[in-house]
Amino acid sequence: MIALGVDTSNYTTSAALYDGKTGALYEKRRLLKVKPGELGLRQSDAVFQHTLALPELLQELFAESGLSPDVIGVSVAPRDEEGSYMPCFMAGKGTAESIGAAMRLPVSYFSHQAGHIAAALYSAGKLDWLDREFLAFHVSGGTTEAVIVAPDKDKIIKAERVAGSLDLKAGQAIDRVGVMLGLPFPAGPALDALSRESDKEFHIKPYLRNGDCSLSGIQNQCERMKAAGEPDRDIARYCIEAVCAALRGMTLELRERFPGLPLLYSGGVTSNSLIRERFTSEFQAVFAAPGFSSDNAVGIAVLASCSAAQ
Repeated sequence: MIALGVDTSNYTTSAALYDGKTGALYEKRRLLKVKPGELGLRQSDAVFQHTLALPELLQELFAESGLSPDVIGVSVAPRDEEGSYMPCFMAGKGTAESIGAAMRLPVSYFSHQAGHIAAALYSAGKLDWLDREFLAFHVSGGTTEAVIVAPDKDKIIKAERVAGSLDLKAGQAIDRVGVMLGLPFPAGPALDALSRESDKEFHIKPYLRNGDCSLSGIQNQCERMKAAGEPDRDIARYCIEAVCAALRGMTLELRERFPGLPLLYSGGVTSNSLIRERFTSEFQAVFAAPGFSSDNAVGIAVLASCSAAQ
């Protein structure tokens, strides 16, 4: 059973083919172009770039794999909540439905968040978690939240939000600070590398309320540090340490509320080396492999394969 997954997030066009029997995987992805110095894309620009990129990626994917899909999965919304919507996902939805109609194949619909979670499980060798309850963090430019994940008959998994950011998202804070320091967007990898050049220690007490965090102060503090002439490497370190402190505080509170549940971290921010090192050591947390942390269609293909097997 070969499953095609399609995901058109705000910053990445991606497609994947997954063989549910052998575990073989083929994938293609392309970052959308953001002009230097800018912090993102308008939805209309994202849809336009997806429309151009997706046919090319699919041609490359089918040619290199030599496979044809038996089922199709596509992300159609940021998360599994009523009213969750972003126009960029319509580019992938239209393409998936067109392929399905032409090839007479079933199309299954999932959320972008569910795809992140499934991709993390696949890359960590934890697909058996699809049959159990666990606590997952989805931390990216568009989302910073924790969800309780449980098996679902129709969607394979369902995710219920239990905590999140009250304002700025972790990826937004990282990107804004990175761009301020002259780093390319998205700034996560470059800010991670820059922060590693600093040996300055910060003791940060995060703002938490009932498990939720506030991250807006990170950008403000980094701007003050820049104005005061502090080294870029120390500013980068402060930003990462502040995000890490907030996620750690959330994790500690949620472990008390939901004792015994294993922890999974997904989303582009969780590819940060400091976060991975500390949380793996302290919480025995499971992380997506770095290549599967950022937006990709792998999880959507895995979910489509599981749905067809039911």
